[in-house]
Amino acid sequence: MKVVITGADGQLGTEFKKEFLRRNVPFFGTDISICDITKPASVDVLLDAHKPTVLINCAAYNLVDEAETKCDLAYAVNAQAVKVLASACQVRHVKFVHYSTDYVFDGRKGDVYAENDEPHPLNVYGLSKYEGETLARSFVADHLVFRTSWVYGEGQQNFLYKLKQWASKNKVLQISEDEVSVPTSVEDLVQVTLAALENGVKGMYHLTSSGYASRYEWARYFFQDSGVDVEVVPVPMASFQLKAVRPSFSAMSNRKISEILGITIPAWQEGVDKYLRMKRE
Repeated sequence: MKVVITGADGQLGTEFKKEFLRRNVPFFGTDISICDITKPASVDVLLDAHKPTVLINCAAYNLVDEAETKCDLAYAVNAQAVKVLASACQVRHVKFVHYSTDYVFDGRKGDVYAENDEPHPLNVYGLSKYEGETLARSFVADHLVFRTSWVYGEGQQNFLYKLKQWASKNKVLQISEDEVSVPTSVEDLVQVTLAALENGVKGMYHLTSSGYASRYEWARYFFQDSGVDVEVVPVPMASFQLKAVRPSFSAMSNRKISEILGITIPAWQEGVDKYLRMKRE
């Protein structure tokens, strides 16, 4: 396996780089300073120079509220660029790995979502990601598309980092109790993705840690586990008057990919425990 990673400096790309170094897998990581993935010529140069067998697309515009007013940017990165990458991979017989989101769903099912449930995004971010996953599946035959949720790892663009920042300035935090999904560690994402690649898996799957939680439950567990003295108060999501409408219950089942690979993906609580141990070391 020889890999090119787009969006390599984000939290997911960073975890892939760490794991490939550990496994001695040859890879090249790129970002916007090296390759503009929205432009076919730029992507052609990248792939022809490095000749990967796998392209892992970790690039995304994931500022959910900002996307409401920056629609063109959201669609350029989350949809147009995916078409460009997928088309380039198809021509060169390169396997294409791409990540989508639980925000393709509207949260009204009242139960965990499976792969065959009908998407209905509520915001621009979700719409752009849904278009992107559809383009990936349409333009390259050898694809792996994973829908995931509430991803966290190294970096600042995740909920746990924000919790630490808020707690450093406030002794009481209000966190939504009616927004439910699956906190998912980048470690779980990387390990299952690589297992799928090793086993020649193709198609679209839900890939999250196991179980689900509200934002409030996630925050409370995080602070209890970290020993930070802060009071977490449950409030309705509507209290925050955010620009983008979010699904209230968008938890997804990872059963399908787990059964195909014969594995049990760790519970979200285990991921938080590992995250905190890493931060203490």
